[in-house]
Amino acid sequence: MKQFGTILKFELKYFFKNKVFVGITIFLVILIAAVMFFPRIMTLVESDEGEIDVSSHRPVMLLKVFDPASGDTVKEIFASSFPDYDVYTTDQEVSEIENGISAGAFDCAFVMTGDKSFTYYVGNLSLYDMNAETATAALARAYQMNAMISGGVSPQDAADIMNVYIESETVSLGKSQLQNFFYTYIMIFALYMVILLYGQMVATNVATEKSSRAMELLITSAKPTSMMFGKVIASCLAGLIQLLAVFGSALLFYNLNKSYWGDNIIIESIFNIPPELLVYMLIFFMLGFLIYAFMFGAVGSTASKLEDINTSVMPITMIFIIGFIVVMTSMSSGEVDNMVMRVCSFIPFTSPMAMFTRIAMSVVPGYEIAISIAILIASTIGIGVLSAKIYRTGVLMYGTTPTIGNIIKAVWKS
Repeated sequence: MKQFGTILKFELKYFFKNKVFVGITIFLVILIAAVMFFPRIMTLVESDEGEIDVSSHRPVMLLKVFDPASGDTVKEIFASSFPDYDVYTTDQEVSEIENGISAGAFDCAFVMTGDKSFTYYVGNLSLYDMNAETATAALARAYQMNAMISGGVSPQDAADIMNVYIESETVSLGKSQLQNFFYTYIMIFALYMVILLYGQMVATNVATEKSSRAMELLITSAKPTSMMFGKVIASCLAGLIQLLAVFGSALLFYNLNKSYWGDNIIIESIFNIPPELLVYMLIFFMLGFLIYAFMFGAVGSTASKLEDINTSVMPITMIFIIGFIVVMTSMSSGEVDNMVMRVCSFIPFTSPMAMFTRIAMSVVPGYEIAISIAILIASTIGIGVLSAKIYRTGVLMYGTTPTIGNIIKAVWKS
């Protein structure tokens, strides 16, 4: 235990004295501060510049109706359907409208070619442009309203019928995937970045130490389990401290500027994570990092040259990336309880992501969570001990890259 503590302190000092590590942490905190204070700064700037005419900055939409008699009704419905636009009717020819859009005089236009048809004119058609679909629904409402007015229904009664308000209530007996999606995505992405970044760092540090002959003395005077666990846990703590600094500062800055963010659903969802889900996040995050870091360290010890690290860790990286893709695909589809995710929830290499996603976005029986965590803990300890034996064997092998058979024999003898 004394050896473990000494190695842990030494490795932690390495991270905190590393200018790149400290610099990245400070940069991320400053970036988070800039993002969180942005609404407050914009409010101060606007108050200094006086009252700003927001309408002057709104995009302009032209509307050429087919039947002038129903023009007011169509314009009113389009204006309510496109609240972000200033909607104006026009009698311009199509060629004039096209030239106006090309010149930037206005943003888009709808030319009605009939009571139930239109042509949409726009400059650059955005990937997320849904104006045509919105206009289809608006024109259908206008046609229905005009039909009712023609049939003898008063304009007010027709408007009341078309704008009837339907009360509804949704009762979720499980989890709200929309509410939990954002911080689930952040946790999975943070785990992805930390494992690849710090795992590669563990492998590189081990390979670098192996190139020093002093490792021969060190490995014979200290237990390999103490060295391996000390290095990996130090990397885990360094990564956790960095994430706590970044997300902790984000939470602090958000609370300082909460009133300026208004009712932003995404921001509120990220910072209002339930406490029990935060506990599961920490459990799966730490165990997931440890199991991969142990494997990265073991593989790093078998590399004969520092240049071989990227090739050596490729199989481990591919396993993790496959699990990441499975989880992200399931999250995007909303089917987080499919058979693949259920199986991945009990495989230690994928359970940190798969089980946490299922816990956050669906209802998972308690016994499944307990079994998954138990398997993950046992696997982490077992892989840690095995990695320590491989580490002891690998760092003493120089020259050619050790084969799997040689490593198994050396580990078996030890």
